[in-house]
Amino acid sequence: MNQENHKKGKGKFNAEETVSRLYPYIVRVFDVYEIQNSGEALYLYGTPKTDAANITGELWEPLQQFGFGCTLKYELGEYVLLVFPEKKKKEKTWVNIVLFIATFFTTMVCGAWMSGADLENGPLQLFRGLPFTLAIMAVLGSHEMAHYVMAKYHGMEASLPYFIPFPTFIGTMGALIRYKGPVPSRKALFDVGVAGPLAGLLMSVAVTVIGLNLEAPTVNPLTNSTMLDLGLPPLFVFIQNLVGATGETLHPVAFAGWVGMFVTLLNLLPAGQLDGGHILRAMMGKKAEKISFLMPRIMLLIGLYVIYWLKEDGFIWVSWALLLWIFAAAGHPSPLHDKVELDKKRIFIGIITFILGLLCFTLIPFKSIS
Repeated sequence: MNQENHKKGKGKFNAEETVSRLYPYIVRVFDVYEIQNSGEALYLYGTPKTDAANITGELWEPLQQFGFGCTLKYELGEYVLLVFPEKKKKEKTWVNIVLFIATFFTTMVCGAWMSGADLENGPLQLFRGLPFTLAIMAVLGSHEMAHYVMAKYHGMEASLPYFIPFPTFIGTMGALIRYKGPVPSRKALFDVGVAGPLAGLLMSVAVTVIGLNLEAPTVNPLTNSTMLDLGLPPLFVFIQNLVGATGETLHPVAFAGWVGMFVTLLNLLPAGQLDGGHILRAMMGKKAEKISFLMPRIMLLIGLYVIYWLKEDGFIWVSWALLLWIFAAAGHPSPLHDKVELDKKRIFIGIITFILGLLCFTLIPFKSIS
């Protein structure tokens, strides 16, 4: 075996040291009879001791501990296991910080308008939007941070949340995190997928309770502005009845809770790589593809029903049907340990999560009023 060292960043790829560290893990699942070193990767020729489809899944975690990845190939009648050092790019956290600050500002502007502030004549009234900003950022941030923490728990590479400032009626398009590398197992896929909606929904409930106990501000609509009549989902109505809230106007903080429930609903739609798609894929395996295929068509039928039967605005469901069509067509990457099914506890949590998502559904989420 060639003992050539290969420089990688500040360190070196030492073939002999790599073999001595990783070989005990490799031989548990792969019987090696020849090793070659290309200088950038090790080529281990051998015979799988278990199902070949499970080899990379079995080796992913121990190899990750030493900063290595692997790929199993079948070439010219031989199985070849490629072992290589993984290159990790340093995260540019300044981008996350800038987007966070920008979103904080845009949501505060929207919150100030909701509170009846006249920003043209009193710029300092901007701070009247602070309660809405804190509420909506808490809802969106808790959702994404739950994904982040759970991904790290399972050894997955994930970025910090990227908040998206956007000139909508809430000042943002939400937030997201980026995953890098494979998902080690269906268990990890489920835990990461379910953590966000549950954390976000829990924060939405808390924000709603707080907001319903605050007096809604008196607002004079701005010139050429559009007022929205919100459709309240069952969960929101239940909380209203629980706290004894009355009145047709919501405090901006309570509205942030409504937004959180609506976002939870959209995220839990079981299609593609939405959170609901991740959860269902972990629960059902490849059988989930059938539901992912049907979901866009169901959303389209709902939208058409609202438009042509109820004579209301069903554009939100039609647009999401088109988006889901794209998400579903892209498919869902398989976890490395795809054959290891979920335990009954996680199946139960998944069912409860989808039920909670349904409680956030309303046929007509909002409509404009004059």
